[in-house]
Amino acid sequence: MKQYNHSEIEKKWQQEWASARAFETPDTVAGKENSYILFEFPYPSGNLHVGHWYAFALTDIYARFERLRGKNVLFPVGFDAFGLPAENAAIKHGLNPRTWTYQNMDSMRAQMRAMGCTFDWSREVVTCAPEYYKWTQSLFLTLFNAGLVQKKTTTVNWDPVDKTVLANEQVLADGTAERSGALVEQKEMDQWTVSITKYADRLIDDLEPLDWPEAIKDSQRNWIGRSEGAKLTFTLSGSYGSLQVFTTRPDTLYGVTYLVVAPEHELVSVALPALANKDAVEAYITAAKRKTERDRLIGEKEKTGVLLDGVTATHPLTGESLPIYTADYVLKGYGTGAIMAVPAHDERDAAFAEAFGLPVKKVIAPRLVDDRNPHVEGKEVVTRNAVIAVVRNPENDTYLTLHWPAQQWHTFVIGGVEGEEDSVAAALREITEETGYTDVRFVRKLVGPTRSEFFAAHKDVNRIGYFDIHLFELGSLEQKVVAEEEVKKQTYEWVPRSALTTAMTHTEMPFILESLDTGKEFFWSGEGILVNSGEHTGLSSAEAKQRITEAAGGELVSTYKLRDWIVSRQRYWGCPIPIINCPHCGPVAVPEDQLPVVLPEIDDYMPRDDGRSPLAKATEWMQVSCPSCGGNAERETDTLDTFVDSSWYYLRYADAKNEQVFADREKLNAWMPVNFYSGGAEHTTMHLLYARFFNKALFDLGLVPSAEPFTKRLNRGLILGTDGNKMSKSKGNVIDPDTEVARFGADTVRSYLAFIGPYNEPGNYPWDPNGIVGVRRFLERAAAIPEHVVVETPAHVRQLVHQSIKKVAEDAARFKFNTAIAQLMVLTSAICKDGIGKDDAQLVAVILSPFAPHLAEELWQQLGGISLVAHEPWPQYDASLLEQATVIIAVQVNGKVRGQVEASKDATEADVLHAALGQESIQKWVGDTDPKKVIYVPGKLLSIVV
Repeated sequence: MKQYNHSEIEKKWQQEWASARAFETPDTVAGKENSYILFEFPYPSGNLHVGHWYAFALTDIYARFERLRGKNVLFPVGFDAFGLPAENAAIKHGLNPRTWTYQNMDSMRAQMRAMGCTFDWSREVVTCAPEYYKWTQSLFLTLFNAGLVQKKTTTVNWDPVDKTVLANEQVLADGTAERSGALVEQKEMDQWTVSITKYADRLIDDLEPLDWPEAIKDSQRNWIGRSEGAKLTFTLSGSYGSLQVFTTRPDTLYGVTYLVVAPEHELVSVALPALANKDAVEAYITAAKRKTERDRLIGEKEKTGVLLDGVTATHPLTGESLPIYTADYVLKGYGTGAIMAVPAHDERDAAFAEAFGLPVKKVIAPRLVDDRNPHVEGKEVVTRNAVIAVVRNPENDTYLTLHWPAQQWHTFVIGGVEGEEDSVAAALREITEETGYTDVRFVRKLVGPTRSEFFAAHKDVNRIGYFDIHLFELGSLEQKVVAEEEVKKQTYEWVPRSALTTAMTHTEMPFILESLDTGKEFFWSGEGILVNSGEHTGLSSAEAKQRITEAAGGELVSTYKLRDWIVSRQRYWGCPIPIINCPHCGPVAVPEDQLPVVLPEIDDYMPRDDGRSPLAKATEWMQVSCPSCGGNAERETDTLDTFVDSSWYYLRYADAKNEQVFADREKLNAWMPVNFYSGGAEHTTMHLLYARFFNKALFDLGLVPSAEPFTKRLNRGLILGTDGNKMSKSKGNVIDPDTEVARFGADTVRSYLAFIGPYNEPGNYPWDPNGIVGVRRFLERAAAIPEHVVVETPAHVRQLVHQSIKKVAEDAARFKFNTAIAQLMVLTSAICKDGIGKDDAQLVAVILSPFAPHLAEELWQQLGGISLVAHEPWPQYDASLLEQATVIIAVQVNGKVRGQVEASKDATEADVLHAALGQESIQKWVGDTDPKKVIYVPGKLLSIVV
């Protein structure tokens, strides 16, 4: 075409596709495999932004590619249309939320059609339409009848501005609401909850076989937070009974020096009247209520708490009396709401113990194996308590080290602890015995105990040493004479700090160096070998966990960070919860034949101060008869969390118009599970987790064909403003896609977004005005292909065509759209330079079509194609044309690259030299003299020495 008029071309083909209903997808096509490609459906906010284009149009590239590869592709679209933003906007603008939402959907449909996407609009779902939320209500009742839904009193995040409950994910790190910015309050409320915790193990275990990036899997695992440990019971003083704790480390039981309960724990309220410090405890409880769970878990570093002065616990194995504190770093909903504190091996407990002056008992020694001096099979094993003395001379900051010539060791002063000797005394003795220094003072402990396994060659035994490691300072150079036998074994020297490295013989060196650098004793929170643990001393942590649990009368269990899903929302614009509250029968399900419970029209959408939904203002709608007893009852006035709407929408796409069931089983069998799902990283621990749970529950009830809904998942990246910051109206860096489409065309915007970075590697990509101009120029070259049609395609262009067929297919299959477009850029440049035959030009139109579909259709038509290019098969490449016939060879003169030549891959040294000397740019460096030496690396390098 002589002029690339994108507006005319794009309007023309959008009308053609619509009139031909080109992308409506049958459930089966003979000889074709079904492929279900999905993106997270949008919220109808009013206008599409560049992020929407990145989500929809690039997923459409893959959908088009799959269709060209012979798949029967379902690529549906819809709107996640309930929710708080619509309600707030309606209040702000004096509109009905329904009016605001439907106006926005109309605007967005027009914008979405302008993208050139292959959406199957016949399957559109809108979550605020009664014909959709009828089935949301039906599925909610299915879970209710299966015992997976209940109403219970729970602590919630309450937004005092929006006056509704928030999920944990909707509360920011500073304790404010993500949307309103208000300081979130903790509130006890009756809420409808879904028992997602019953599926916690399956939600973790079933991740393994999924074709998802590990980062997404890890996000879900971490959010669910499965911890395997033990429940242990501590007897309480007086008449308070007992206290059950959960711990992941029952092997550390002997290291417990105090217990901590959450401020909300039942023991606090029961014991409060009799506590000597009742007022202090009450004040602390009040302060804790002002904090969110997030604040309590990751808040201030200094731990706060208060002693329950009047109740103690008895250690189940030692009989020791232990104090009990209440502290807000313990949460009521995690485990049992009570912990056993082991400050020697848990950093939070250590910080608390330091703040309150509580004792620390070390009961786990790290197990260290000396790979340089491993145990020798058949040798005697000798276990002993030992010490390492790190001696520093403060006058010149040097350290005392020993060299053992026979063993090739480089150590600090090291030796055994004798009899009842403590480790500091043993260290001082060893310092004097081995080096003669007598004026040495103890500074602090560096590390210990550790358990080290090594072969002591000088004793010809395998050693297991339990080491304490101490720091000493030299007071003066005063020395005693060292025994001759010690002098023969080792020599000493003073070395600078830089000479102390992990290469020294001690396996503990990393711990020692860390302690020297931080000025604090090395803290060990890992597993190891038990010490100071009575009859269990010497066991490994793995062995001790079960044996100590059994000895203490406990139980091995798993616990989770995941909480049951609170689905009640105290706002108007949502799906009504289909429950009738009867004063005699309790919560009763609305009969199926009365669904949907239609959201009533009300005049006042403002939230109520009493925490009830605005639906409570619809008094006539509320008053109903109980379906069970026939008595007077009230409808539930809370609406459902919008994540319930989006937890099953992918199922409805399979059968969007069905009025009898949420989806026909045969149609679900045809399409589920979804083959590819594209979404935002922000939904990894909300929507994606909820949808997996919902699908699993329905699978267990025999309603869907697969336990997992999404076979493959990718999180897309983020398009930034031209300033490199996240797009924001307040920053003035928002890119309006409508403006860009008007200037450059939809195909250019699609192709630029595909070119901006790899779609399979989530990242942040700034919008580059120069970049989109460059992509527009590429498409202008592509538009000119018909003008460059010749009788026969030049050999090198035909080769490039077939290389492009292969590479673009491989890149598109891996979502590396950027490199696919780069290849197409190279191809179109070659065509415009040297021409192309008509048949090969048609192949180019096909492989261009996923990226620039309107232009490709126009090219296809101009080149004599019949029907639509979108329905053509992906071309087969000729493997014989893939191999390069020529190669580019670098030419050096006296070691510096001075040019390059293109030659046959089979060219001889003489051929390449002749070609090189024929180039003026190389000849000027060679001059008139014959080369002194020529080196040729076939196909790569020609080196000329003159």
